[in-house]
Amino acid sequence: MHTAGDVRVEDREDPRIIEPTDAVIRLTATCVCGSDLWPYRGIEPADHQVMGHEYVGVVEEIGADVRKVKVGDFVVGSFVISDNTCEICQAGYQSKCVHASFVAQTIGTQSEKARIPYADGTLVPTPRQPDPELVPSLLAASDVLGTGWFAAVAAEAGPSKTVAVVGDGAVGLMAVLAAKQLGAERIIAMSRHPERQKLALEYGATDIVTERGDEGVAKIKELTNGLGAQSVIEAVGTQESTMQAIGATRGGGHVGYVGVNYDVKIPGIDLFFAGIHLHGGPAPVRRFLPELIQLIWDRKIDPGKVFDLTLPLEQAAEGYKAMDERRAIKVLLTI
Repeated sequence: MHTAGDVRVEDREDPRIIEPTDAVIRLTATCVCGSDLWPYRGIEPADHQVMGHEYVGVVEEIGADVRKVKVGDFVVGSFVISDNTCEICQAGYQSKCVHASFVAQTIGTQSEKARIPYADGTLVPTPRQPDPELVPSLLAASDVLGTGWFAAVAAEAGPSKTVAVVGDGAVGLMAVLAAKQLGAERIIAMSRHPERQKLALEYGATDIVTERGDEGVAKIKELTNGLGAQSVIEAVGTQESTMQAIGATRGGGHVGYVGVNYDVKIPGIDLFFAGIHLHGGPAPVRRFLPELIQLIWDRKIDPGKVFDLTLPLEQAAEGYKAMDERRAIKVLLTI
């Protein structure tokens, strides 16, 4: 990305092994993320920035210290590099690893090849080479599925719970899927877009709420006997969506927030009197990858349906435009 709104596909040097813990992979597929739109819209700076942080592919080369992945493995990687051995990783927060770095800032996987540091801690091999129809779902596990899953876990979605999901983008839709898998009794998807509502219902939503802001909060309370939801997922990152999520949560309930929340300011007095739990941030996708890969492999979940536009990598700029204009939920880029 040369600057805001200016995405170009250019030739770069092929990546190579630098550290003995590195692996070089040839990507099979990648995609455009909602968070890629922050620099595209000028909210984050972009000056000839490499792009992309979601990826699946085949290992072509490994460093001397790599033990858990081998050349020829098909792998799914997290959007945050992690060694998966430090104390923070062992506690399940690989996105805050002592060696953490963001793939989007340092590597860029909207590309044909990528060098992945700390390969043993970041990459997870699939049982064998996947059937082609599984590739989109495995790609979703790299970020949006893992992020939606973390949001649902952070919100403590589960049996007997009512879950409200604020946001109908790819992550919000994956959070609906996750809440369903975690056994939520009722899942309220907040969406104004018919095609996204349809997918939310397919993934397990029981109710659709079109209202936003204070009206959205009132509707959630109306549906929950005036109490609010026990579990609320915030998957947008705006001031309105954050306050809507907090307002829709009953006393003692949990908010799982994963929307990248630039310039969000929560009034302390509102938070104090809400009496709720907040848990979120960059999702530790690596924690969930083995489980998610198995669910996909066994065809128990189909997160790949969230990709509603597929383009070749050479047309990445059109993919950004389609997502920016909300003509696509999520764009898959073929290599």
